[in-house]
Amino acid sequence: MNFFEHQAKARRVSLRLSILFALAVLGIVIAVNIAIVLLLGLNGSKNLTMMLVWGTLLTLSIIGGASLYRISSLRGGGAVVAEQMGGVEVPENTRDFALRRLRNVVEEIAIASGVPVPRLYVLENEPGINAFAAGYSPADAAVAVTRGALDQLNREELQGVIAHEFSHILNGDMRLNVRLIGVLFGIMVLSIVARYLLQAGGRGRGKDRGLLLLVALAVMVIGYVGVLFGRIIKAGISRQRELLADASAVQFTRQTSGLAGALKKIAGVPTGAQLTNQAGAEEVSHMLFGQGLSLSSMFSTHPPILKRIQELEPGFNARALETLRMRWAAAPPNGYQEDVAMGLVDGASSLSASGPPSLSAAAARTHASTVPPPLPVTNVTLTPDTVTGRIGALDGDAYRHAHNLIGHLSPELRELAYRGDDAMPLLLALLLDDRTAISDGQLSEVAMCLGAQVAERTRILHEKDIVRLHPMQRLPLAALTFPALRRQPKPQLEVFLQTIDALAHIDGEISLFEYCLSQLLQTQVREVLHPTRYTQFGRNKPGNVKREFATLLAVVAQAGHADPAEAQRAYLAGWNHVLTRDHMPYQPPADGVRALDEVWEPLNALNPLAKQVLLEALVSVVSHDQRVSVEEAELLRTICGVLHCPLPALLEQRDTSV
Repeated sequence: MNFFEHQAKARRVSLRLSILFALAVLGIVIAVNIAIVLLLGLNGSKNLTMMLVWGTLLTLSIIGGASLYRISSLRGGGAVVAEQMGGVEVPENTRDFALRRLRNVVEEIAIASGVPVPRLYVLENEPGINAFAAGYSPADAAVAVTRGALDQLNREELQGVIAHEFSHILNGDMRLNVRLIGVLFGIMVLSIVARYLLQAGGRGRGKDRGLLLLVALAVMVIGYVGVLFGRIIKAGISRQRELLADASAVQFTRQTSGLAGALKKIAGVPTGAQLTNQAGAEEVSHMLFGQGLSLSSMFSTHPPILKRIQELEPGFNARALETLRMRWAAAPPNGYQEDVAMGLVDGASSLSASGPPSLSAAAARTHASTVPPPLPVTNVTLTPDTVTGRIGALDGDAYRHAHNLIGHLSPELRELAYRGDDAMPLLLALLLDDRTAISDGQLSEVAMCLGAQVAERTRILHEKDIVRLHPMQRLPLAALTFPALRRQPKPQLEVFLQTIDALAHIDGEISLFEYCLSQLLQTQVREVLHPTRYTQFGRNKPGNVKREFATLLAVVAQAGHADPAEAQRAYLAGWNHVLTRDHMPYQPPADGVRALDEVWEPLNALNPLAKQVLLEALVSVVSHDQRVSVEEAELLRTICGVLHCPLPALLEQRDTSV
């Protein structure tokens, strides 16, 4: 199942969730009406019908109001969920070895996946091994990891857990999980009401106390009907997706030992995956890496832990698990010591260093021999099938390539990406044109929008650092800035959006890549500002956006082929991949790349499978002349990012000089 099929399935699950929610509400209303009949009907009340009507309306109001309130409280996106669970954000300049290791793993996976680096949180008071990803879109994502996971998992195991969570980010599970929190709060809220009524009843006197306790008991029973429905819904939606995320994590890491090792530790250490914050665990149980609550198998949001391990290691059995339990009961696992023992980190220097955890000499030699340098590459090989198969996919080669790309960035440039004050100038510097006549006008716009100091900092960064960047490093550098960028005040981000737009439209000479990069940044910053606007899967069909299809294909064909006749043939190759019956002639827009302003919203609203067809058409256009430069490949990645189809760096290389 590829990215687009995952997205289409997630869209169907959203519909299923709506149906299950409606059925749960109906069940609660019926329970309320039964309670009213028992409390009033048996006493011969003459207003029974009216009470049933009012009881139904009140129940619907409470459920609907509670759901809307909870959904509204999550408008801030993934960071809000992490903070409500007690998460503490990981600072970029941390000296904690475990936190630096976590940041390095997450950065490399994010860049390998083609998405911005998420905000990172640690649940410091949770000794169990667990993690979750929350948010409405990759640009809005937050990843939270328990302190128990950081302390007890080695690097390979941590990588497996984070890869599992990135699978949820990429496949559309994450936004569904956040919606599920809001929706289920409504049907479970009556159990909260019951607790308050019981407390009030305990303080009452005489007949009022007895009546209040009776009502509280009835509400409590009905509340647990809601809890029952909520747990059934979460279990039904979550279990299969957890197995798929495990499979994706294995595909990414190209080995099962890391993920299997994390699952074994969950099953073998006393704390397991349990969260001490039980109220919070109830809400987020469906989005956790491991089972955060002690529930019966009927309500479990995850498959049995032994089954998950056996999916990865078929020969593993209960006896082997018991052996591990005995070993870890005597000596609890220590992730750092395991890293040192495996030669993954230099134990003598890692605890005192302020930079990334240092590889041991043996690990460094192994890494250097297995990761090809990406920077000398001049051309890549693309086909529609290979590109669409890699979109949203966690791939081991892409991970190693991302590690190498980050390694080629200077420590000073990475430090700039982490700083809040430099994140915006650094991104703006990526958008500056290399031609002085154009960049001067762009810097004037920056000074007008953000001030002369920001404009000067942007100029210095561009001249000192950005002009020397390889094209393949621009998107990874932009991805690294996002944790710092997200922390900026919203009014400042709004002005930043306006500035990006101004740079993209300074004149008609801006390159297609620079224009698309500006659009990608605008898209991602908008999602940071207004996460809930990006919760819906598209529904448009190709036939409804023929003009937009034609415009995008024509602009890309013209940019990649100097000969007009060759550009037309490339356009036709792409068009025939999309709509063979409806022909639209090749007509490059007069206003060039600026014509794309009108296509992004309709194309982004395509249904997932229609997006797959569009991207296959784009690949046909780009690769028509059998020569795809790295710049063209990065342009394709950027367009994929704008359309919410994250594409990793393309690694299939060929030497065209022979």
